[in-house]
Amino acid sequence: MDDRDVRLLKAIAERETGSPERLHEATGIPISTIHYRLNNLREEGIIANDRYDIDLEALGLGVTVLVEIHADYQDSYEEFADRLLTVEGVTNVYFTMGETDFIVIARLSDSGMVERLIAEFEQLEGVERTDSTFVISAVEERDALQSYELETLLEELTDE
Repeated sequence: MDDRDVRLLKAIAERETGSPERLHEATGIPISTIHYRLNNLREEGIIANDRYDIDLEALGLGVTVLVEIHADYQDSYEEFADRLLTVEGVTNVYFTMGETDFIVIARLSDSGMVERLIAEFEQLEGVERTDSTFVISAVEERDALQSYELETLLEELTDE
């Protein structure tokens, strides 16, 4: 990756678009070059898809729950995590160090769904106990690239 690739990725994160015209406005990189580089970034797997972000609260999935999973499992942590992902509403699963084995994020519609979610976790083989936290409000949810200054990204990610 070079300077232009990092600048494109940062602009995509900040503008929340893959529009070559809007990326050109943000970066000054020629549109034809943007097309070429976006294709290369897709082929390399750095750009995974064309995102259409959905407002989950407006959709009706406005309850966010963080669940700590304390587990005793026999198979690999990847296989156990796959079982956690089978529970409806789970959007993220993180394997962690410390007292908690996994942290799960779920997006749900109401407290009844939260109750169902916890009951399903507790029925999974290997789950010893759960600790849940309701998110009252999301103060900030942003793309990872939005949390960095462009200079830091250029320093850390370019091959130069």
